[in-house]
Amino acid sequence: MRVSVIGTGYVGLVSGVCLAEIGHQVICVDVDHAKVDMINRGRPPIYEKGLAPLLEKNIGKRLSATTDLATAVKQSELSLIAVGTPFDGDQIDLSFVRQVAHQIGETLRSKAEYHVVVVKSTVVPGTTDQVVTPILEAASGKRAGDDFGVGMNPEFLREGEAVADFMSPDRIVLGALDPRSLHVMAALYEPFDKVDVVRTNSKTAEMIKYTANSLLATMISFSNEIANLCGATGGVDVKDVMQGVHLDKRLSPIMSDGRRITPSFTTYIEAGCGFGGSCFPKDVKALIAYGKQLREPMRLLDAVIQVNRDQPAKIIALLERHLSDLKGRRIAVLGLAFKPETDDMRESPAIAVINALRDRKASISAFDPIAQKEAQKIFSNCTIDYTTSVQEAVSGADAVVILTRWKAFDQLPAILTEMGNSPLVVDGRRMLDKTRLASYAGIGL
Repeated sequence: MRVSVIGTGYVGLVSGVCLAEIGHQVICVDVDHAKVDMINRGRPPIYEKGLAPLLEKNIGKRLSATTDLATAVKQSELSLIAVGTPFDGDQIDLSFVRQVAHQIGETLRSKAEYHVVVVKSTVVPGTTDQVVTPILEAASGKRAGDDFGVGMNPEFLREGEAVADFMSPDRIVLGALDPRSLHVMAALYEPFDKVDVVRTNSKTAEMIKYTANSLLATMISFSNEIANLCGATGGVDVKDVMQGVHLDKRLSPIMSDGRRITPSFTTYIEAGCGFGGSCFPKDVKALIAYGKQLREPMRLLDAVIQVNRDQPAKIIALLERHLSDLKGRRIAVLGLAFKPETDDMRESPAIAVINALRDRKASISAFDPIAQKEAQKIFSNCTIDYTTSVQEAVSGADAVVILTRWKAFDQLPAILTEMGNSPLVVDGRRMLDKTRLASYAGIGL
C-alpha cells in the first residue's frame, strides 16, 4: 500500500519506518526542512531504540521524506495524521490536526482516486467525527464515506520500545466512519494476521487510547501513594509489600505445571518518583478536561495527577532528612529522561527535582546516557555539571539521586565501593539492592 505519514515525531517516524519495513511504500511529511533532510540521509532526528538501523535500511527504497504534503497525499492511498496534540491546561490543542486536515482536504479536491484519512494522533472522543471530518469535507468539497474515507487508529507505542511494539503489537484498534474505510485500514495491518483487532467507530477508538493510558497512570500513582504511606509508617518497605501483592494469581497467574507468569504490566505497580513523558500526564489531564466539559467529574484521575505532581518532592524530602541543608552540597543526578531507552524529557521528574535543588542552591552534577542534550535545552540558565559517566557524576558527591531506571545504574554499588566513596544514595526508582549500599534511602522505605 502507498502511505503518507504526516508528522515525524516519535509516533509518526516510528510508524512510517516500520510500515516501510513490513512492505508498504511510505512518504513521511514534516514542515521542518532540517528533520526531513536528516531522515532522507538515513539519520533519525529523535532517539528510539532500534529505529536508526531500520531507517537506514529502508530510506531511498520504500521510504522517503518531504515537506510537500500535497504531493505525498496525491501519491498515496492512505494518510496517517500523526502530529502533536499538546495540552494547554484546559484542553488539547488541535491546531496542528486542524491545519493538516485542511491541507489534506484541499489536496483531495483535485484527487480522483479514493483516499482514506486516518487520525493517529491522540485526540479526545468525537474529534475525528466532529472536527477532522467536517474540515476535510469543507476543504475538499466532497463527502466523507462516499468520496473519501475517514478513520481513527490509535497507537500503543511505549517510548524506548516503540519499534518493538509496532513490529510485535499486542492489539490493533481500528475505528472508521464506514465499512469501506475500515477495509482499507485493515489492509494496512495485514502482515499482523495473528494479532487481535478491535473494529469499532472512531469515537470508541479514541476513548480506548485515553482509557488505556489513564489506567496505567492510575496504577503508578496508586503504587506511589502506598509507597508514601509505607515510608511514613516505618518498618515497612513498599518493595516487600508490592512483592506480596504481585503474587496474587490474578496478577501473576500460576500455570498448570506450577510455573508462575509475571506479566510486564506489574512494572506499573512499583513505587518511584512519578511518571512523565508525552503521553500519561497529557492524556490524563485531557480526559479530566473532557469530563469537565460533559459535567462528568473525573475524581479518581484528578487524584492520579495530584499524586504524580507531588512525587518528585519526596526525593527532596529524603535528601533533606539525611543532609539537612542542601546549600553547597554536591548532588549527583543519575537519569534525566522520563524513562530509559529514550532522550525524551517531557514532564520528566528530573525537571522538578533539579529545579528544587537549584532553588536550594545545591551543586548539581548529572549523567544520562542519552538525554543530556535535551537537558541542556531545558536548563539553559542553570549551572549543571554534565558528565560523561556514572563515575564522573558521583565523584565527590554528598548524595546520589537515581531518577531513571537505566541499566547502567545497576553498577552504582560496585562503582562506589571501587571509588571508596559512601554518599547517600536516594533511589527514586527502587532499582538497587539496599543492602549493598552504606547509606541508602528510597521511595516507600
